[in-house]
Amino acid sequence: MRIEQLECIAAVTRTGSLRRAAGELHLSQPALSETVRNLERELGVDLLDRRRSGARISEQGRELLPHIVEVLESVDRLRRAAHDQHHSSRTVRVGTVNAATVPLLMPAMRDFRSTHPATQVEVIGTQQEDIHRGLREGAFDLGLVNYLLGDDTPPDMETTELLRGRPVVCMRPDSPLAGREVVTPEDLLTEPLIGMRPGYVMHRYTHRLLEGRGLSFSYATDGAELGKLMVAEGLGVTVLPDFSVSGDPLERAGVLVSRPLSDDATRVLVVVQRPRSGSFPRAARELRSTLLVRAARYARLRTGDEAAEEQGGR
Repeated sequence: MRIEQLECIAAVTRTGSLRRAAGELHLSQPALSETVRNLERELGVDLLDRRRSGARISEQGRELLPHIVEVLESVDRLRRAAHDQHHSSRTVRVGTVNAATVPLLMPAMRDFRSTHPATQVEVIGTQQEDIHRGLREGAFDLGLVNYLLGDDTPPDMETTELLRGRPVVCMRPDSPLAGREVVTPEDLLTEPLIGMRPGYVMHRYTHRLLEGRGLSFSYATDGAELGKLMVAEGLGVTVLPDFSVSGDPLERAGVLVSRPLSDDATRVLVVVQRPRSGSFPRAARELRSTLLVRAARYARLRTGDEAAEEQGGR
């Protein structure tokens, strides 16, 4: 049994004529008649009443018609779903708080591009709340979000940790703080401080770190990338996760340096999130896998660097 045979029966029923059905399906009338007869032989049922005045669906055919229509509607839904999946997979939309852009997101996008050259990746920088809303509404396929270790994550989101790091102070090499091995919270109050706007994890962390010390941001901005540019321009210092600074082009060029905060055991996580329910296009699924591979590679390299530093310090 073929779908084309069922479509022929439906067309004859709809038009009330073999000739008109053949024209609608762009078939010759003999070809359509033979197609219907083959189906009748397979089912052992006369689906059409053939008379001089034309062909009409038979009583037996009328009883089977709801099943034929159901099959054709299911096939149509399958085709539409496959079409939608194909076209939606041509673009993957990623919402990000601009965390781990250089060590994780950019390498993953480069790897993904090599295997999916026809798929566009849209990267939209915004706050965590907007990313969650976009994921729920279907505006984003994936979200890259920061959490502090121990934070709760939304129960309707599938959350997978990619990286974890510690907060560091990002500054220019000529900053007075650059000569110190570690920076204390009180030290931060001696320099103009560039903070993240409310809605970013590092805004919450910095307020917690400097609580009761008269915190006042000289500047506030959206995301780590703008924060680093403002530091590079000499506007002040900022507090970021170390994975947002390490390997950054500005750091490699010697424009930025970072120093750890004293006596602080806080860990900052980068996670990839997606809704637990709803469709998950293949391209988005594969970009997520690429992010996981890149994160594992970065973690191995970082472990090796830390071991080398420890060995060199002995």
